[in-house]
Amino acid sequence: MKIGILSDTHIPTVGESIPASLLKAFENVDLIIHAGDLVRLEVLDALTPLAPVKAVYGNMDQPEVKQELPDKLRISIEGIKIGVIHGWGAPNGLSKRIRPSFPDCNCIIFGHSHSPMYQWTEGVLFLNPGSPTDKRFSPTNSFALLNVEEKKLEGKIIHLP
Repeated sequence: MKIGILSDTHIPTVGESIPASLLKAFENVDLIIHAGDLVRLEVLDALTPLAPVKAVYGNMDQPEVKQELPDKLRISIEGIKIGVIHGWGAPNGLSKRIRPSFPDCNCIIFGHSHSPMYQWTEGVLFLNPGSPTDKRFSPTNSFALLNVEEKKLEGKIIHLP
């Protein structure tokens, strides 16, 4: 299964829309995960024609987003347990703060810091796609792709031009 992952789109407060190159990359995914800070639900409307979407809310989301979406998700795909959360607090130590939320997961997808991360720690993949619209804390905008196949995880961060 191929999963497209994004976070921190901040539309329309920072970005006007999801970048066309990201939408093109998501044309062949089986699932899309948004790790919060959509700001408005219309972001999901732009993604749902491409693939089923799972999303959590973030700290900057409007009240209607927070009413519609959970603060965290657990997804099981081919025996792999994936946790999804936005995150909170300072960027330093974020992965350590979110780890207790998903003690049994093989992969934790998160956002909040706008800084991409693809890191294995103690057998758990921590994946932050960065932001496709706001490079406040990163030199580039980015998103991620993740493949789940035969109980294995393999992914990558995609940097936008």
